[in-house]
Amino acid sequence: MNDELQHLKNLGKTSAQWLHAVGIHNANDLRQHGAVDAYRAVRARGFRASKVLLYAIEGALLDVHWNELPAGHKAKLNDQLETSTADNKS
Repeated sequence: MNDELQHLKNLGKTSAQWLHAVGIHNANDLRQHGAVDAYRAVRARGFRASKVLLYAIEGALLDVHWNELPAGHKAKLNDQLETSTADNKS
């Protein structure tokens, strides 16, 4: 199977399967959702994804290894995640 998501940096078989399960099937879908919304959708579906998936998705979008994202960039992603999660609870 030629899975476009698996050809992106940081994304393997499991993360691609999780993304497919939430309706994200290619790089364009992923760009449209963005890392935070894609990660939230995966978690909301019940998959036990760690924050590494959040960073991996962002790295895939930027074409860098997730561990090379600067700490400040990761903190910004976490802030966006917390803000969007809080907004959904109200």
